[in-house]
Amino acid sequence: MKVFGKALALLMGRRPTQMQVGAICRDRDSGAVMLITSRGTGRWVIPKGWPMEGRTLAGAAAQEAWEEAGLRGTMSEAELGRFLYDKDQDEGYAVPVQVRVFLMEVDCVEDAFPEVRQRKRRWFAPRDAARMVAEPGLKQILLALDPSAIAAE
Repeated sequence: MKVFGKALALLMGRRPTQMQVGAICRDRDSGAVMLITSRGTGRWVIPKGWPMEGRTLAGAAAQEAWEEAGLRGTMSEAELGRFLYDKDQDEGYAVPVQVRVFLMEVDCVEDAFPEVRQRKRRWFAPRDAARMVAEPGLKQILLALDPSAIAAE
């Protein structure tokens, strides 16, 4: 039945969900999180990308944090959460993507990194970061990191 459902979804124009990995990069002292701009639309996002052969999912997320934001640090191997978004493709359609999110405690912020000329980066309090991102699931993950939200419970 599961195979039939996937085949029907493809026939109806729905593409199968792909997986990416992402890093929420947090400053150890302040608790602020780093957001970066996407290359295409300039909206605020977290570093994320496709899994990489020879790396754990968390290891691939750490590599994306370096390439896209110039951040290095201690990456948790435990998944922090997941969110969904539609990744626009050059061919004019979107692919549904589920992002598995891992937490990096940032040790080093570099000024020179592979995508420095393609993106902006900025620190935000988790609550402010949640307001800046478009994806509802990512908003929830960021809000869960906000100390004032935890204290209010």
